[in-house]
Amino acid sequence: MTGYCFAIFETAIGACGIVWGPRGINGVQLPMGNEGKTRSRIVQRYGDLAEAEPPAEVERAIEGIVELLAGKPNDLKDVVLDLDGVPEFHRGVYDIARNIPPGKTLTYGDIAKRLGGVELSRDVGQALGRNPCPIVVPCHRVLAAGGKPGGFSANGGVVTKLKMLAIEGAVVNHTPSLFD
Repeated sequence: MTGYCFAIFETAIGACGIVWGPRGINGVQLPMGNEGKTRSRIVQRYGDLAEAEPPAEVERAIEGIVELLAGKPNDLKDVVLDLDGVPEFHRGVYDIARNIPPGKTLTYGDIAKRLGGVELSRDVGQALGRNPCPIVVPCHRVLAAGGKPGGFSANGGVVTKLKMLAIEGAVVNHTPSLFD
């Protein structure tokens, strides 16, 4: 990925990473436990990228992510994403998710209905599980039927999702079970 760089930055939930190229943000990495693990995960996912000082537009994205994870409402809609190579259906899911305001949620079924029918709910979940830009594409705001948390592919799984939703003040119908 020539011309692509990354940076690690601290947030209220730990060290996150961001990957960018000439046309926008290509990826956001949620915390992996510590800065070194987050850095390793970025290299594993994107290859041998240069770690660099972020340009102004990427710095603004980082500041917005830090604010959001500190509990300040920021919808991050001004962050320019480069989703070239991402399937069209996934981009449709991400566009809808980006319009969910902080502190609010939709279900997989809500998004599926907007894209053609509730039978697409599983496809919506799979698209969100492959979301390259979590937080900017707020997949944590998408819940299972009945307002249950559903899945979350980031490190920490549903616990991380619930933590992010709690920071935003979202209401989730969650009764812990042996399977969480």
